Amino acid sequence: MTITASKLRENVYRILDNALETGRPVEVIRKGKRLKIVPETRRDRLAKLKKRPGAFTGEVEEIIGMDWSGRWNPDGNL
Repeated sequence: MTITASKLRENVYRILDNALETGRPVEVIRKGKRLKIVPETRRDRLAKLKKRPGAFTGEVEEIIGMDWSGRWNPDGNL
């Protein structure tokens, strides 16, 4: 995101919070020069994933001996 110093001044807290939440830097143009506001650490991309219903929530070892014949067919339809 590239903004002017005036826009930064108008919305400084919203812009800073957005940079922290998304991990994306903000470029500010002041007197023809670019300054970057960059979060010190980027947010983990996996933390953005939404939990889906029906997802496996057990231990990995539980899958190894499972009988999948009732859940799988060769056509790919569940």
